[in-house]
Amino acid sequence: MSDAQLGTEAELRVRDGRFLLLCLSHLRWNFVFQRPQHLMSRAARSHDVVFLEEPVFQPGVATPRLERHPVPEGVTVAVPVLPEGMTDEQAIGAQRALLDTLLAPEAGRRLIAWFYTPMALNFAGHLAPDVTVYDCMDELSAFRGAPPGMLRLEQALLDRADLVFSGGRSLYEAKRDRHPRVFCFPSSIDAAHFGKARAPQPDPADQGGIPRPRVGFFGVVDERMDLELVGALAELRPDWRFVMIGPVVKIDPDALPRSPNLHWLGVKSYAELPAYLSGWDAGFMPFARNESTRFISPTKTPEFLAAGLPVVSTPVADVVSDWGGGGLVDIAGDAPAFADALGRALDRPRAEWLRDV
Repeated sequence: MSDAQLGTEAELRVRDGRFLLLCLSHLRWNFVFQRPQHLMSRAARSHDVVFLEEPVFQPGVATPRLERHPVPEGVTVAVPVLPEGMTDEQAIGAQRALLDTLLAPEAGRRLIAWFYTPMALNFAGHLAPDVTVYDCMDELSAFRGAPPGMLRLEQALLDRADLVFSGGRSLYEAKRDRHPRVFCFPSSIDAAHFGKARAPQPDPADQGGIPRPRVGFFGVVDERMDLELVGALAELRPDWRFVMIGPVVKIDPDALPRSPNLHWLGVKSYAELPAYLSGWDAGFMPFARNESTRFISPTKTPEFLAAGLPVVSTPVADVVSDWGGGGLVDIAGDAPAFADALGRALDRPRAEWLRDV
């Protein structure tokens, strides 16, 4: 059969019903595995997904280039590599040119542009996708180091989006009057993956020597964590061990509280998490109460529960509304109340509690 009969590879994929889904993300694929990775992995079963990350700036790079590599989940990850020292305007122009080069062979295909960050409009605003989705998983403008123009670009994205998803109830309430098609779409979890923690597993090497009981946290450690609360809990209960897993970003690692019963184990892969959680006796979510946590809807809440761990949280709005009322998550506002709630969770007969989870 001739090339003319077959048409281009892109045309064949159009006939097969596979969209090209371009995901524009502020998070890197190999960062903490969370909402973007879960959704794009599933989308890749039916469509061709390109996950476009923010650029990296490298010394010695003379010409901008786009590095592409497949990941096991079926997604193609694309990273713009730009010369160090570029101005913001130059970087935006370079990203636009690289994006156009990326999409040129796909001309004629149906395109979904899936935005996690409004900042991507700076270089992708000229595209004319068939569908534009704004998946608002966080109120990024409230985070430390939010770039200038975030709010302006978010409004521009809302003006052109066909669909808007919110990562939780609070975000939905904040966005629902700003677009005619806003849907509350809380993050789901891989219950089977975290359910592995309910069965005994060998302790990872760096956790095996930590005595029990263990109270654990996993996730990003940044301005959303109440470090004073973590330190106070460690001081109040020296007989408990607090295991902290996750990358430290946007804060000085030297600012982390230190105590013999506080164990900062660093970054672990998504695949490793059940083994760590299997060796914990309770989970805790010591989120600060500030602008950066006002709209969060922590996915780790149902992940802890799927792992069979009782969990105590500070009064984050979405945790209180979604999980507090049913008694699945205990809510505490200060260190003494938090310690009391954790004590009750640790003393509760686990088999009886698990029947309700």
